[in-house]
Order: sequence, then C-alpha cells, then structure tokens
Amino acid sequence: MTQNELNRAVASVTGETVSEISSRGFSPLSADPYDSGLEPIDWDWLDQSRSVAVLPSRNLSRVPR
Repeated sequence: MTQNELNRAVASVTGETVSEISSRGFSPLSADPYDSGLEPIDWDWLDQSRSVAVLPSRNLSRVPR
C-alpha cells in the first residue's frame, strides 16, 4: 500500500480530507507490531497449577459443638 492509498483509505473512514490526513503523518507499518516472539501466557492453566487455599484450613478439634 502506498502512502497516497493509505491517506485516501484513512480519509474515507474518518471523513477528513486527504490533505488533513496527510498532514497528520499516518504511515504504514512495516512489520506486525504485536509479534514479540513470545508465547502467550495461559493464565487459567497457571492458576490451576497453583495449590492455594481460598479459606485457611480449620483445625477441626477446636470447632465448638
């Protein structure tokens, strides 16, 4: 995509003129900005792998009857 094509596409979506979009300095991205090379973290799996009690354990011998 050329700079002119990008400016026209942004202008058509935003309703601004092509010259206004051109003055704002939009530019095409050369690479995927979200590709960091790291694998995503599965937080559900990580939480399940931890053994953490929600409530502290009670000593049943001290429970009033």
